[in-house]
Amino acid sequence: MEQVFQDLLQRFETIHKGIETDVAELPAEALDWKPGADMNSIAIILAHTAGSWRYWVGDVAGGLPSGRVRAEEFETFKVSTAEMLQRLNAALDTTRQVLSQLDLSRLVEVRTVGMLNEERTVGWALLHALEHTALHAGHIQVTRQLWDQRGQS
Repeated sequence: MEQVFQDLLQRFETIHKGIETDVAELPAEALDWKPGADMNSIAIILAHTAGSWRYWVGDVAGGLPSGRVRAEEFETFKVSTAEMLQRLNAALDTTRQVLSQLDLSRLVEVRTVGMLNEERTVGWALLHALEHTALHAGHIQVTRQLWDQRGQS
């Protein structure tokens, strides 16, 4: 695997590990707790993160259709931490598979992004997946902090 793909994989693995740490030992009710109106629970953020990550790396960059239904991610409720982490693990496994099969020349290949009806390069899709996954990892961290601090004012 070329160095740039090793570096990308390492960043995805680091983010994945951080998410695992942030949700470890959370009680079931914490996954579905929302810190405020029009805010998402950790379960919803996890479902969306895994779905989006898998989509941009697998579907767009790798050409491996997932059958993703984005709207369903925002209806996630009463799903165990183990299942949510299994979804993240599947996204990471897909990332390993796709990155192991790419070379630098493929980064400029153009793909049609079905949900946007726009074209993006493989490189753009990979960078977007990394950026988006990191953003939602931060959302999970903050929501975990709010859960831990609730009722302590």
